[in-house]
Amino acid sequence: MRPRHLERHRTERIGWLRAAVLGANDGIVSTASLIVGVAAAGTAREEVLVAGLAALVAGAMSMAAGEYVSVSSQSDTERADLERERAELAAEPEAERRELIGIYRQRGLSEDLAAQVAEQLMAQDALKAHARDELGISEHLAARPLQAAVTSAGTFAAGAILPLACAAIVPMAAVVPVVAGTSLVFLAALGALAAYTGGAKIGVGAARVALWGAAAMALTALVGRLFGTAVA
Repeated sequence: MRPRHLERHRTERIGWLRAAVLGANDGIVSTASLIVGVAAAGTAREEVLVAGLAALVAGAMSMAAGEYVSVSSQSDTERADLERERAELAAEPEAERRELIGIYRQRGLSEDLAAQVAEQLMAQDALKAHARDELGISEHLAARPLQAAVTSAGTFAAGAILPLACAAIVPMAAVVPVVAGTSLVFLAALGALAAYTGGAKIGVGAARVALWGAAAMALTALVGRLFGTAVA
């Protein structure tokens, strides 16, 4: 009976954490920036909300498509590498064994121990051993296109709802400062949560996310003010 491995590592979260943080961050930044820009142009609430809702739907679909395509490309590359490794194992098993021994020797094992480890691992699952130690492909870090797409779309929509809800309930005169201020709070909280989950410094994570969000909203507000005034 194999012993259960109860220790959990943060690398196991990389796949879904990256997609979740990217989706929520883009949802808040892009939707809040658009709302701030349109509101700064002096438009009516209905137009602001329609623009925000359109940004939510379009952004969520764009994130899903983009993540699916990019992660599918990574997955295709991983599968191609595995197929090539499988063929090499079938054609030249001894050469592959020596290659694995060389990898373990570089990691500090003695010649005899490296040979024993390579022999035992290849006897158990040669392809898995080479995938992990030669190609750097493991079950925890393997590309999952559908998971990444769904996670990105869902988190983008969740992030976009926050500034959209603020724009719907506050007086129009306060939409720009309220949406901008609350969005910065949301972004800082998101950055802190992502940093905590990933084991990084919370303050740094919060600051860098909020900084880019503030820059995006400031620029779109400036564009809305300039072009709104010009059109008027």
